[in-house]
Amino acid sequence: SIYDTNRTLLYDKLTSLGFECVKPQGAFYLWMKTAEPDDVAFATKAKEFNLLLVPGSTFGGPGYVRIAYCVDYDMIKRSLPAFEKLAACYR
Repeated sequence: SIYDTNRTLLYDKLTSLGFECVKPQGAFYLWMKTAEPDDVAFATKAKEFNLLLVPGSTFGGPGYVRIAYCVDYDMIKRSLPAFEKLAACYR
């Protein structure tokens, strides 16, 4: 139930920002479609906001990034303004 809370918070926020996400049915990761075709470039841009996203091409899923949500709930809450800034770069 702990990660369900994290998953819901992260998924709801990312989709409200306009990101397309695959809603996780379990596990500890969320897949988010990148706002540009190059998932590596997108992950690099995210680092400017202290977000560590793993390019999907690493796992055979280009055009997506993998985001771990098996972290402390407060860490997810603290990351949300950074995701807002990242989204603003692509508007």
